[in-house]
Amino acid sequence: MTPYQIFEIVSLTLLVAILVADLLIVVKRPHVPSMKEATGWVVLYVSLALVFAGVLLLMGDAQHAGEFVTGWLLEYSLSIDNLFVFIIILARFSVPKEMQQRVLMIGILIAIVLRGIFILVGVQLVEQLSWVFYIFGAYLVYVAYKQAFGGEDDAGEKDNLVTRLLKRRVNVTDTWNGGKATITQNGVKYVTPFLLVIVALGTTDLLFAIDSIPAIFSVTTDPFLVFACNIFALMGLRQLYFLLGGLLDRLVYLHYGIAAILGFIGVKLVFHAMEANDLPFINSGEPIAWVPHIETWHSLLVILVSMVVSVVASLIKLRMDARKGGDGSLHIGPSGAELGEDGHFHIVDAAGSSFARPLTIEPRTQGLMVVDADGKHAPITDFDRDVLREAAVEDMPEEARAAIRDDAAAEFEAKDRADGAAAADAVTDDGSDSRR
Repeated sequence: MTPYQIFEIVSLTLLVAILVADLLIVVKRPHVPSMKEATGWVVLYVSLALVFAGVLLLMGDAQHAGEFVTGWLLEYSLSIDNLFVFIIILARFSVPKEMQQRVLMIGILIAIVLRGIFILVGVQLVEQLSWVFYIFGAYLVYVAYKQAFGGEDDAGEKDNLVTRLLKRRVNVTDTWNGGKATITQNGVKYVTPFLLVIVALGTTDLLFAIDSIPAIFSVTTDPFLVFACNIFALMGLRQLYFLLGGLLDRLVYLHYGIAAILGFIGVKLVFHAMEANDLPFINSGEPIAWVPHIETWHSLLVILVSMVVSVVASLIKLRMDARKGGDGSLHIGPSGAELGEDGHFHIVDAAGSSFARPLTIEPRTQGLMVVDADGKHAPITDFDRDVLREAAVEDMPEEARAAIRDDAAAEFEAKDRADGAAAADAVTDDGSDSRR
């Protein structure tokens, strides 16, 4: 057994142990992770990936170390798309906050298994049929175009094909039953939303793997490295969901960065196919000599530059929009018209934080949030009900007013009922108020 094979076995064993430990923590202690906790886990998984690359380098395998770092960053970048869809799926299934970690963890584990199968099939294809790279490359170029100019993707729909088929075959209830997959009601067994959302997450990730797995074959076809890159990219995805969930929709140019990466990788795969060409109707079945060879470090540079430029450009646009949004705006505070230092009126939440127009109501991982021009957000229930409705009627576009009338009204009414129940509990049987 070679040192590299020993390293493969030890690495996979440790990765499985870490995943099991992570799963046990989530199952035994369901909670909404704090920013500090989520950041700690992300740093841990990134550090493990760098240690993995460092060990490869110390073993004298600089080529595999470089391929791993490039492949890992590629998969990590492309997995950002998964986060967008995860946010949509969890919002549409109305997953309770305390159960989101468990749902995401199990969904990601299913994704790892499905990707492992996909990788094994893909490796066999590229080893035996080099012309497959033509198909992979052309497909990635098409996906890059769709990413940049194709509009909204329906991958995040609540009912994808698999969940629709599942609903037709079994009885489904809206009761979560404490995170169990099934529940028996009146002698009839039902599937809970817990199972449906896990199926939706796992199968949706497989759709994204159709993009990412061919992409990483442009870096390496070593099945162990391909699998390791995918595991390290997926392991920190759950924590990134909680860490960046409220920021992703503010990175308005990020999809262009991902499109640039996919387009570059697609071209690289086509070039690779041309270098190894054996199709008789292309260059008489001979390899094409003039095709430029793209090194691993070229790919690494393109990935880093694309992500950095798209993120920085998004942040610059946010700052510029915030400045424009503050000019001549009217803002309304809960204590009436409250004049701010900038000479404009502001809407203020329960904590006393000012929010600048335009305001929107958006579903986030934490629930319905009020979001202002700066991207600052707070729970909708932190705002005075009457003032927020007044602001919505006079200062918001129709879709925001509709959001308040429909979704927000339900939250306000629930809060009112809870407050009323608390007040009723505080009144004693003889009519006196126990709070006095």
